[in-house]
Amino acid sequence: MAKRDYYEILGVAKNASADEVKKAYRRIAMKNHPDRNPDNKAAEDVFKEATEAYEVLSDKEKKAAYDQYGHAGVDPNAGFGGGQGGPGFGGFSDIFGDVFGDIFGGAGRGRGGPMRGSDLRYDMQLDLEDAVKGKTVQIRVPTLVNCKTCDGSGAKKGSTPTTCGTCGGHGQVRMSQGFIAVQQTCPTCRGRGQVISDPCGVCHGQGRVQESKTLSVKVPAGVDTGDRIRLAGEGEAGPEGGPPGDLYVQIHVREHSLFKREGRNLYCEVPISIVDAILGGEIEVPTLDGRVKLKIPPETQTDRVFRLRGKGVASVRGGGPGDLLCRVVLETPVNLNSEQKDLLRQLQESLEKGKHSPKRASWFEGVKKFFDGFTI
Repeated sequence: MAKRDYYEILGVAKNASADEVKKAYRRIAMKNHPDRNPDNKAAEDVFKEATEAYEVLSDKEKKAAYDQYGHAGVDPNAGFGGGQGGPGFGGFSDIFGDVFGDIFGGAGRGRGGPMRGSDLRYDMQLDLEDAVKGKTVQIRVPTLVNCKTCDGSGAKKGSTPTTCGTCGGHGQVRMSQGFIAVQQTCPTCRGRGQVISDPCGVCHGQGRVQESKTLSVKVPAGVDTGDRIRLAGEGEAGPEGGPPGDLYVQIHVREHSLFKREGRNLYCEVPISIVDAILGGEIEVPTLDGRVKLKIPPETQTDRVFRLRGKGVASVRGGGPGDLLCRVVLETPVNLNSEQKDLLRQLQESLEKGKHSPKRASWFEGVKKFFDGFTI
């Protein structure tokens, strides 16, 4: 598939300034960033496409090659030299850090600085009661932490990493191909800028080791499935002593045996007897705060909904609690003895003498009119 024009992707003119290009990319990336659009493949594709365009148009040399030769000018496989690793994510860390370091915590490696550690995700299962009222939960998370033996340097105790002689500590080397200068990751230090000649025996030169840590997570009242709790700095330690990432606790609320939650409201089904439905009465219904009395008026029909105000859920985003909506369901008696059946037959005969079932009578009248409309 042919690639789209980079200027069209960012929505800028060919003579746009570097600041205009940066603002255009920032606007698109903020809207489509994967952290803000989890499991959204379309947004992820837009984000990647915009990042590729920005990587080229924000670099003077790559932009000049692109303006002259199009996509072939920045494609390393096209024979024109191209940019660092080609367009895409070869220099994504620098781009993202420059544009979004103040918003997303400086993801990736900053110029001349160590790389930030990866973010982690933990899926937490909660009962409805705990989600509504809040709770402090202890969790155990496997993660990468700085090696204590070498303090994250990767070098054996008593030694230190040395500056890479190939790149001079920059992590990249500059190569010329024709009239285009190309930057590539240093093959000696692989972009670290330092070489470890005597690696740490515990972490084997990685500077990080695998551990599990126990964390106390305060779950605020009113959370629901899909909410996330961010624990800053509790993700993986960054390589080369870089800052740690964050831990995101993803909330999943288990199904409840009595209640179903929709936003601030709770719903439940309440079975009632024929006698309560006909004569009315008072029954106990459950709430998350305890039992309450629900008054059933005489001649209540099945599926009628009663609202108990303020007995729902207060959202974590603020505002008062919602309501509890109770749908009454008429329960037909079972396992009747002969005496009870005789009493019901007597009741049926008595009810048939009067107009006690208006809905039933109206339904049969509708059925009669329906069949009367047929012609043979």
